[in-house]
Amino acid sequence: MSVKIAPSILAADFANLERDSKMINASDADWFHIDIMDGVFVPNISFGMPVLAAIQKHAKKPLDVHLMIVDPDRYIETFANLGAAVLTVHYEACSHLHRTLQKIKSCGMMAGVALNPHTPISSLSSIIKDIDLVCIMSVNPGFGGQSFIENTYDKVSELKQLIQLHTSSCQIEIDGGVTDTNAASLIAAGADVLVAGSYVFKAKNPAENIKLLKSI
Repeated sequence: MSVKIAPSILAADFANLERDSKMINASDADWFHIDIMDGVFVPNISFGMPVLAAIQKHAKKPLDVHLMIVDPDRYIETFANLGAAVLTVHYEACSHLHRTLQKIKSCGMMAGVALNPHTPISSLSSIIKDIDLVCIMSVNPGFGGQSFIENTYDKVSELKQLIQLHTSSCQIEIDGGVTDTNAASLIAAGADVLVAGSYVFKAKNPAENIKLLKSI
């Protein structure tokens, strides 16, 4: 099964979201990756529910929503109602992670957990079977265009071993600094989903770059 490609809307042209959404629809991409930031959990603010609703109106592919916010439990039902297919919360933002994951699933969404670069994979050992997707942050969350953290390859390999040990069906997603130069190594280490922002939207031909990642 080929790797899924999820272009990150954070890097899109906010004045032309309809155009960029249609480009993703027509491309080889699998998901829309949408970062919701609150300026508290991460030092940046992205966009909220009205913009997500606008994207959802045009999107013909699943919405992969990544919450970089404190107390995400408050908004689980809201994002379900806005059409999220995957809802990812940060391990570091959840004091009752198991309960949060169960709530996400009860609302009909895939339940994801994101790990910041400093958070060890072992943190998930007791809960891996309850997770549908783990998003490994390969940059520090909050801003696009950052350099890829090389330790990510080891974390992906370690996570893959944990998933296999527990016979979990969890998918591995990589978010941050993904390009055609590191995609093959990430896939070889065990990645199932690649999030690409600047590599796609800063390109002269975004659809061609998506196609290139998909073919690796």
